[in-house]
Amino acid sequence: MVQTGTRALDTLRDTAAFAQELERLGYRRIWYAEHHHSPAIGAFPPVVLTAHAAASTSAIRLGSGGVLAPNHAPLSLAEQFGTLAALHPDRVDLGIGRGPGTFDEATARALRRGAGPTTDAEYRDDVAAVLSFLVDEVALGPLPEPWLLASSTAGAGLAAELGLPVAVAHHIRPENTPAVLEAYRAAFTPSRWCERPRVLLCVETVCAETEEEARRLVGPMDVIKAGLLKGISDMPFPTPGEAAAHAFTEQERAALAGFRAQQAVGTPEVVVSRLRELAERTGADELMLTTPVYGLRERVRSYELITKEYGA
Repeated sequence: MVQTGTRALDTLRDTAAFAQELERLGYRRIWYAEHHHSPAIGAFPPVVLTAHAAASTSAIRLGSGGVLAPNHAPLSLAEQFGTLAALHPDRVDLGIGRGPGTFDEATARALRRGAGPTTDAEYRDDVAAVLSFLVDEVALGPLPEPWLLASSTAGAGLAAELGLPVAVAHHIRPENTPAVLEAYRAAFTPSRWCERPRVLLCVETVCAETEEEARRLVGPMDVIKAGLLKGISDMPFPTPGEAAAHAFTEQERAALAGFRAQQAVGTPEVVVSRLRELAERTGADELMLTTPVYGLRERVRSYELITKEYGA
């Protein structure tokens, strides 16, 4: 995230430090998402961030979550992540998604060199081509671990058809999670990539010593979400102080409360209990935590508190 009062360069400089801290805490993997035309997030290519973080760490898995197939030639993606996997064996993930990575129509068309939105058939062909190129054209040794991102039954169905592990965007569309999981598990076909259904569930997670502090930390992302509800996607990521002064409508407050109730926000006890409940209810093999809070120190502290509570 590119935070108010900082530069994009500061965000990039934090990338390695954050990866090193999570490796120290014992986390298994970090993924970088592809976004464009967003002041709050920045346009940092996942392949570049993966390479930078991998060179700064020694064990933690790194990769895209996701790189967006409609914006790239399949051979190019295979070459990029195949090279990374050769340089950092058994540490690189290739999470693939479908969206354009932007709400700006002109940016989306520029990314696709003037083409319109991808069709279901085009997306399927692109993902299948990436997998084929990885094996047949660019294999230099250990391959990256492919995942398919899904927030709908269509994405789940494609992951099942191709025999890929699925990363479920519970942090974006939690209301779709039950149907996504049912569609994926019901139709899964084993492949060279995955012998059985394998689910990673992504959860928005903000942990602090007190409920009051957790609410303060989640405030900036609430402002961003409220903007998206009104169709505003070019807002900067505010400070907690700015977020505390933001005037939400009653409708926005209700929508935000409903969303937060399906995520994991609060004290270590509350957050860990919620994460365990989600894992049990969904049967997820792994949870991925996204923690959109202002400040590297506060973000790392959230992960540290969760680790301590899990081990308690």
